[in-house]
Amino acid sequence: MTVLSDHYYTNKPTSESDERTWAYQLKGERFSFITDRGVFSKNEVDFGSKLLIESIDLPKVQGAILDVGCGYGPIGLALGKTNPERKVVMIDVNERACELAEKNAQKNGVENAEVRFMETGMLELNEQELFAMVVTNPPIRAGKSVVHGIYESAYKHLLSKGILFVVIQKKQGAPSTRQKLEELFGVANVELIEKNKGYFIFSAQKN
Repeated sequence: MTVLSDHYYTNKPTSESDERTWAYQLKGERFSFITDRGVFSKNEVDFGSKLLIESIDLPKVQGAILDVGCGYGPIGLALGKTNPERKVVMIDVNERACELAEKNAQKNGVENAEVRFMETGMLELNEQELFAMVVTNPPIRAGKSVVHGIYESAYKHLLSKGILFVVIQKKQGAPSTRQKLEELFGVANVELIEKNKGYFIFSAQKN
């Protein structure tokens, strides 16, 4: 019998736990991350996430930040630590990733972070819960419909003048991502703000 390995978008990874801790610097802050099997990029902060973190400028509109597909927490925690006045909500469909993100929030003293395990992702958010900014390094391997569903939900959960930031590789769907964002937000409101090593960072502002 063939046993399928866990994906990072598995709700409850079954791979044997093997936690490890390592240090990393993001936005001028030094972090100590606990990671494990069954989560995305467990050995280091992936290049796309790091590029996204370094490329973001917070919108002027006041409000919380939402990190969709937070994994063990590098994006949300970096934004939370450098913007302590803003609440950061971090969500993921991977229960183990959420447990790690909670540990990492405590370990790094990011008290304004709130981690939520959501088995069906953004669909579980209350319709009235709106954010000034949504950030995502989307789960490409989960499929185009899932990724585009994140963009649709992000639009619904943004405040007026709120901004969605997305990192995606050109070869993994950057052109279709731009097209989808332009459909949702309007062509004039979507911008390619950074590209490096085949990774594209898009911003999309809601009217």
